[in-house]
Parts: sequence; structure tokens; C-alpha cells
Amino acid sequence: MRAEIADGGRRVVVVGAGWIGLEVAAAARTYGNDVTVLGQEEVPLSRALGNELGAHFADLHRGHGVDLRMQTAVAGIGGTAGRVTSVGLATGERVPADVVVVGIGAVPDDGLAREAGLQVDGGIVTDERLRTSHPDVHAVGDVARAFHPVLGRHLRVEHWANALNAAPIAARAMLGHDVVDDLVPYFYTDQYDLGMEYSGYFDLAGDAQVVYRGDPAGGQFIAFWVRQGRVVAGMNVNVWDVSPAIKSLVRSEAPVDLGALADASVPLEQVASRVRPDAAVRS
Repeated sequence: MRAEIADGGRRVVVVGAGWIGLEVAAAARTYGNDVTVLGQEEVPLSRALGNELGAHFADLHRGHGVDLRMQTAVAGIGGTAGRVTSVGLATGERVPADVVVVGIGAVPDDGLAREAGLQVDGGIVTDERLRTSHPDVHAVGDVARAFHPVLGRHLRVEHWANALNAAPIAARAMLGHDVVDDLVPYFYTDQYDLGMEYSGYFDLAGDAQVVYRGDPAGGQFIAFWVRQGRVVAGMNVNVWDVSPAIKSLVRSEAPVDLGALADASVPLEQVASRVRPDAAVRS
């Protein structure tokens, strides 16, 4: 891919406005290519961040000259002599293209698990100790759909941090230690001059209130998703060395004062320091 876009001057069409699509779009645009992104949702990243924060990324890409087309359906890809020349839309329009990148999601490769007779349902199903339906087999990474004791349901996270952090837990479980995978899900992205880290339960953030610390228009801020008075997720944008504090705040499941949460002069470690962390966050 890099060989196709590194010299610039190409017409790059990205199908899909998720993390992969937007990261590729940012790289291609930075190399000096004309970039069009075609997405089906109302705004990019709406499934992960909701419409409000997804719109922030839409503005970011449009501000860098990307032709971002949302609520757009792709009908096919055209080409000649072994090279792509266009992407056809459901409207009949054809978008010229020299390079097409399709980033529309991933399907867990659970064929081996199925052949072995393990329980599979949108990934290899495990308990909170990452044990599959066979007590001698454990599963970690993108392919595992593990029971999360905080959420009270199974969760499959498509990020390398999941495999990195869950593998030691599985290893200790195999050795008979009393451990559970109750880690706060984490991922990050770098696009143009925007770097962000997200920690939290995106399954609980869909209908949550968004509270900002800092100014989103200025490009440096933290967004917190607050549900029933508790922080269920946080995203720091161009603000660094706060991810551990955000994870701790999410993990504490403690009620927070929204004014203190939005006040940058109040350390995150003190936002919930005077409340009882005795009520768990549940769906």
C-alpha cells in the first residue's frame, strides 16, 4: 500500500469510514494524494464514538482536504488491464480511482475452533478467565469473545492491546492462578496532527452524556462518557499521560461531580475521591 501512495498524486478511494479507513485516508492525504472516503453511516466512527465525537473526526478530515461522503452505498469497483479505475456508487455515479482500499470490518477466523468443537458465537466464547467451552483450551485476542465481569456479558475487542494484555491473564489462568480478564478496553489512533487514546466500555457509551475537559475546537481535550453519574469511557485527544488516570476512573465505577470532571484544574485522581466506589456500572 505504501508503494502505491507514497509518491503522491494518486486518486485514492477508501471504502469504509471506520478506524482503518480514516487512518489510511490520513496517511494517503499526508503523502499528497487526492482522497475520497465513502461511508455508510451518518458520520464516521459513529459506532465507536457516537455522532457527536464522530463529527469531530469528520471535520478533521474535511479540513485536510478529504472528500468525505457519508450515507453512501458502493455498488462495485471497475477497472481495466488489471488496474482499478473507478468505484461505482448505488446512485450510478462513478468515482475515479487509481487505488482503492476497502476497510469495512473484520470477521473472526474461528474455523479451527469450530472444527475442535469449541463454542463459537461471533468469536470463540470464553469465560472471564479466558477458558473456552473446553477447560484445557484458552483463547485471547481479536478472535476471543470473552465474558467481561463488569459488563456482565461477552465482549470481543478488535485491537492489538487486547491480545497483548489478555495473554498474560490466560497464562496465569492456565497455571491455576485465580485471575479474571476485567481490563478496561483500550485503543488509540493517530491521524494527521491528532493523536488520541480511548479507554472504556463503548457498549455503555451509546446513550451516555458527553462531558468535555478542555476545548474540542482547540484540538486538545478529554471527552468523558457519563452514564448514571459514572464515567464509562474517556478519550484524551492531544492530551498525554492521562490514560492511566482515565482507566482508573472508569474502573472505579464511582459517581463523579460533572463540574469537577470538566474542570482541568481538578486532578482526575480527585474527581471521585470523596464518593463511595461501591456501585458497579451495569448495562
